Amino acid sequence: MTVEYGDRTATAAPARDAGEADSVQSRKLAAQVAARIETDILAEGWPVGRVIGSEAELRDRYGVSRAVFREAIRLVEHHQVATMRRGPSGGLVVKVPDAGPLTTAMVIYLEHIGATVGDILDARMLLEPLAASLAAEKIEEDGIAELRSAMAREADLGTYGLRDLLHSTVGSLSGNAPLQLFVDVLVELTGRYAQIPPPPERAAAEAVNAASEHAHQAIANAIIGGDAGLAEQRTVRHLEAMRQWLLSAIQQPIGRDAPARPAPADGQKLAETIAHQMITNIAASGASVGDIVGSEADLLARYGVSRAVIREAVRLLEYHSVARTRRGPGGGLVVTAPDATASIDAVASYLDYQHVGVDDLRTVRDAIEIGCLETVTARHDEPEIAARLKASIRDLPPAVSPAERGHYFHTEIAELTGNPVLALFLRILTTVGARRTSTSRSPAEATESLGIWERVDGIHEKILEAIMAGDVPLAAHRMRRHLEALTVWWQ
Repeated sequence: MTVEYGDRTATAAPARDAGEADSVQSRKLAAQVAARIETDILAEGWPVGRVIGSEAELRDRYGVSRAVFREAIRLVEHHQVATMRRGPSGGLVVKVPDAGPLTTAMVIYLEHIGATVGDILDARMLLEPLAASLAAEKIEEDGIAELRSAMAREADLGTYGLRDLLHSTVGSLSGNAPLQLFVDVLVELTGRYAQIPPPPERAAAEAVNAASEHAHQAIANAIIGGDAGLAEQRTVRHLEAMRQWLLSAIQQPIGRDAPARPAPADGQKLAETIAHQMITNIAASGASVGDIVGSEADLLARYGVSRAVIREAVRLLEYHSVARTRRGPGGGLVVTAPDATASIDAVASYLDYQHVGVDDLRTVRDAIEIGCLETVTARHDEPEIAARLKASIRDLPPAVSPAERGHYFHTEIAELTGNPVLALFLRILTTVGARRTSTSRSPAEATESLGIWERVDGIHEKILEAIMAGDVPLAAHRMRRHLEALTVWWQ
């Protein structure tokens, strides 16, 4: 039986043969090496332009084969962390990361798991009012000019539908790098995938445009006036109206009816475009984990590109755990269970480069965690809630490190909301925090942290107690105090 693609319950994949197992192990090792390279670059202060080693030197340093090393470099290049320069003075060159591939990474994952426009809008309701409030607190003369320029450009467009410039500009003016990134992703996803309800007549379209323009102007005026509370309130009201308007039309999981993307000339970007198209087709077909969606010959004929581009696109799908290649008779591209690790690593690397402070991380994390906590506490009488949250504290595998176990409870709350967008964002924030800790702690501090994480389990139990009592204010109070204490420890 074919499982509906939006279903988030993964089914078991068929058993792998020895060759497949070796291939999977090789990809895992390559991902580990890529993570080590990126961690080392971060520890050195992200020296843009520096050659950190030749291929031979780096293979020796990390102790891996040429095949594994080159696969690892593909991942590092995909993250926009560094690039391999050929020639006598070549080597791995540290580069300035580009935010563009981050959207690609997150979209690939969210497409694969069947996230919905409703999930995206719920995330916007948590994050954009915060961005408006911060923008109002921080805005200066140059920010006012930028905001008014965005409003003027929106007015010039004058088309029916979504207006994005204000939302993205407010995210930028928040001065909070992770918040800005998340808002940009949410705005782009909304514009790309939302099915906009068609107006019955021209007058209705003009009314929608007028209402949107009025709401945007009201938000901009509050921000320019420095009234954080009013900016937040007006943003909430505008997003609520936008949510009701968009959800008045049937919204499919993102990726099912994605618009065709023009194929850029660059080979790597073309591979990313083809990877997106493959995901769209997999989603539209209703394929389940373990299904074969085509041989290499099928894919070459279907997408009309070179074998090199197809193979690079498939590598991206393998890296993002969308599909993998099965060799031999009866083989082909096999759908796999979703895994957000690639998306998380890509975004975490970018935020590392931005030198995001713990206070900025905490601000965004507070908004996401408290929003998720309220949703889950409202459902406290569902048996699954208690069972999964207790397991996230008490029943973790022995191999899980003390620092890792501290994050399970938080990410499980986000997962229990059923919103994969919020779960992804929270995992990114906890990953950045964990990476900062692992690269900045001395051995003595690491040993001391073991006792801290033991105490964290007790704090999680107290938060769980409030959740199971259905006491939202108490659960939120305990969570805020807990996050505050963690922030002090990180600093």
